[in-house]
Amino acid sequence: MKRFVVGEARDQGTLFPALLDDFIADDNPVRAIEAFVEGLDLRGLGFKGVDPHATGRPAYHPAVLLKLYIYGYLNRLQSSRRLERETQRNVELMWLTERLTPDFKTIADFRKDNGEAIRRVCREFIVLCRRLELFSQAIVAIDGSKFKAVNNRDRNFTATKMKRRLEQIEESFERYLTQLDAADREEPALAEAKTAHLKEKIRKLREETSRLQSVEVERLRSPDQQTSLTDPDARSMATSGRGTGVVGYNVQAAVDSQHHLIVAHEVTNIGHDRSQLANMAKQAREATGIKELEVVADRGYYKGEEILACHKERITTYLPKPVTSPSQAKGLFAKDAFRYSSESNEYICPAGQRLIWRFQTEEKGQTLHCYWSSACGSCSIKEKCTTGKERRIKRWEHEDVLEAAQSRLDWHPEMMRLRRQTVEHPFGTLKAWMGSTHFLTRRLKNVSTEMSLHVLAYNLKRVMSILGVNELMRAARA
Repeated sequence: MKRFVVGEARDQGTLFPALLDDFIADDNPVRAIEAFVEGLDLRGLGFKGVDPHATGRPAYHPAVLLKLYIYGYLNRLQSSRRLERETQRNVELMWLTERLTPDFKTIADFRKDNGEAIRRVCREFIVLCRRLELFSQAIVAIDGSKFKAVNNRDRNFTATKMKRRLEQIEESFERYLTQLDAADREEPALAEAKTAHLKEKIRKLREETSRLQSVEVERLRSPDQQTSLTDPDARSMATSGRGTGVVGYNVQAAVDSQHHLIVAHEVTNIGHDRSQLANMAKQAREATGIKELEVVADRGYYKGEEILACHKERITTYLPKPVTSPSQAKGLFAKDAFRYSSESNEYICPAGQRLIWRFQTEEKGQTLHCYWSSACGSCSIKEKCTTGKERRIKRWEHEDVLEAAQSRLDWHPEMMRLRRQTVEHPFGTLKAWMGSTHFLTRRLKNVSTEMSLHVLAYNLKRVMSILGVNELMRAARA
């Protein structure tokens, strides 16, 4: 064809074939993957198969399979079967694996058998980022997000779901029995066909009832009173949408505010974040090496014991207090309307009366001090304060720590905007990379490994964007 760019003939031989290295540019990300993996102590990290067996068929070196996985997650290729196909046609992978083409079972078994070592590789990259001095700011944002598991919602059972399902079966039984009675009054030929069809449905309902009874036994054995049939570790969790939920895992992440790198992460199957603040804050401090760390989180992390644990570790927290006051819901004065005086150990109410200390009590493992005033009966604004004899205020023994945290946030309200700008972006990116799908593996430890590969790929791409491929390669080889 004239006047068009003409390609080479497919049957044309070449005397001097091009080197495979010529197809890979000097700043290609696969060169950074090569440099990073070659700089790792795979034996020290705990990878299996680093030392080959004296007999038997030769195995693939763990470095080859690790490079393959990092490349796959960096390019949205998480499936072992897709990775197998890419090794046979992808020039970058041919260069990276030196034309080795392991089968999908070998690739999948490597991820399954080296989970802890792969998670250590993710932490090793954070150590490399510390050497590059990428964590100069002492602010870390913490958040959690729900990721779908391989378990379908219909194969997850809670007490509410089980009750609803049994009620539906009972309604179906009654409906089919009513239809059987009606069929008996019809013509014999038609009645026989309908009866056989209805009896088959009833038989299936009895089988389903028997199956649900065995599932109920398994559910009651579980500490949290729910069970999942496909992935036993997956749990039903509420999401931000009203009345919506997902069967999956709660992924916690701590992200630095300067470069948006995920400095620490953890996969849990607990549906809320209230017990995760201190744990993630400590992991973030250990990962970044910043002693005077500041942590910002949303109201879902608010728990007195967690804030106190951070205070004892000298970690500064910024998080809002959720509005859960029953008095405020009734239109009465909230507890915040009562001002505490530490000098006299008493509260001053909106009417100016003193609520003095009365006694000390224990509730849910917390030491509480109780205060009230004897002047409530004659107070002119009592109807705005309480419906009882007097308004009682309970104060935790470490309430001053919570008040200091609230005061910090009042002085720095911009911290919540910083949190949104910092930690929500990585979760959005990771879910976009995964697509409208779920984790490919089952059980908590395997899902944790899969998440570590996602986080490693995300951090790797971020650092290459910040410093460039060549700078990352020089740091990895140093």
